[in-house]
Amino acid sequence: MNTVETLNEGLKREYRVTITAKDIDARVDDEVKAIAPTVRMPGFRPGKVPANLIRKMHADALSADALNKAIDQGVQKLMADHKLRPALQPAVALADGYERGKDAELTVSLEVLPDIEAPSIDGLKLERLTVPADDKAVMAKIEEFAAQMKRFEDAPKTKKAAQGDQVIIDFAGSVDGVAFDGGTGEDMAVEIGSGQLIPGFEDQLVGTKVGDEKTIKVTFPEEYPVETLKGQPAEFAITVKEVKVPAASKIDDEFAKSLGLENLDKLKELMKDQVEQELNGLTRTYMKRKLLDQLAAAHDFDVPPTMVEAEFGQIWQQLEHEASHEADVEAAKAELEKDRDEYHAIAVRRVRLGLLLSEIGQAHGVQVSNQEMQRLIMQAAQQYRPEDRQRFMEYVQQDALAAAQLRAPLYEDKVVDFLFEKAEITDREVTREEIEAAIEADDDHVHGPGCGHDHDHDHKPAKKAAAKKPAAKKDAVKEEAKAEEAPAKKPAAKKAAAPKAEAEEKPAAAKKAPAKKAAAKK
Repeated sequence: MNTVETLNEGLKREYRVTITAKDIDARVDDEVKAIAPTVRMPGFRPGKVPANLIRKMHADALSADALNKAIDQGVQKLMADHKLRPALQPAVALADGYERGKDAELTVSLEVLPDIEAPSIDGLKLERLTVPADDKAVMAKIEEFAAQMKRFEDAPKTKKAAQGDQVIIDFAGSVDGVAFDGGTGEDMAVEIGSGQLIPGFEDQLVGTKVGDEKTIKVTFPEEYPVETLKGQPAEFAITVKEVKVPAASKIDDEFAKSLGLENLDKLKELMKDQVEQELNGLTRTYMKRKLLDQLAAAHDFDVPPTMVEAEFGQIWQQLEHEASHEADVEAAKAELEKDRDEYHAIAVRRVRLGLLLSEIGQAHGVQVSNQEMQRLIMQAAQQYRPEDRQRFMEYVQQDALAAAQLRAPLYEDKVVDFLFEKAEITDREVTREEIEAAIEADDDHVHGPGCGHDHDHDHKPAKKAAAKKPAAKKDAVKEEAKAEEAPAKKPAAKKAAAPKAEAEEKPAAAKKAPAKKAAAKK
């Protein structure tokens, strides 16, 4: 194999690699020997088919397989010989005009990870804001839980439905006068103002009463999951069968028993654990952002453009999805465009912090154990159907890039925990409102080298690198410590549920990607 460097500019590298026909032919011989015992051909005993006949019968497949293996191993050797650390998968192109029996000429293009001087972790100072899980906080959590479990009771038949009421309806939907699948149903309970149905549907139920028949006109959102209904105007003929009003929830022993607990004290114990977990999550979020601000302020180095663009693409896709759920989609997207440069700066910061944390972790021996990795794989496999889980687990175990993507968040958390242990930490007790305000203050500025700001002023942390929701202000702070996302329901006329905006800064993980095989041409 002959290698010539054709580009060395910044973090970009390009090589011309020649794999000789002799090398490829030798690999074909190896393939023939490997499959010979299994080849069956009339007139020959099993395993006794001559090698030249096997070559003739399977020439194209053998040559293609041998070439792909030669390319794969050649790229790996290139990386090892030149001590290259690819930022993403190298692009491998086989020269036009390649024919079997000739040398194979490849072009291997890649961006390498920057050489980062071992980051100093001395002098890190952090403030840990703590919030006590007192009785008031626990009762507020119970009241919030009770509100989510609200019950409805029958209202007088003359009662006109209002915001917050529940209406039981039969419905029949149509587009251009033609009924569509899933558009008809009976006894559907709709809570007016819940936002479960597509925009405009619930509002038109206000003022209706038992026995009313009405035609509701709406337009399906552009992002509606049924292709034939996207953006389509529709009509729903509805009949109101019942109107119910919210029933008062009394928080006492009986309420606790309805949840399967012994009494209210047991419910308080359970809720106190949840409150403590939430508050600990907020404390960690604040500390992590302050830590990342200090790292970002102290380090400045070039980052691979392809990694930045990949990270920016993920941020932008999330933002556009959220914008599509705003009342005025076009206005929301226009607002986004004004901040494009800011989000690109966030992508740069994420990538730089990801590389920095990776370098710190490697320098100090931070590792994800095999046992931890197996647990991650098992957890990820649960999202698949039972019959597909084993195949997913095998895929992750065999694909280095997939394993790296799964491993990255846990590795980052372990590096952050390591840095917490090394930092000088002072504690300060605050209220929940104060810590939420401190976290939300992160939305004001992207800190980093050359920003011209004092990064330790007045306990105000730098802007997080998470995508913010356009147009309407998101209620993200309350979701900081939560990882769960409720699945979208699917009755007729339901809108697609928007995913939660990220609640915590997320440095992009630095992953070493395997070389991508070039397809063998005849």
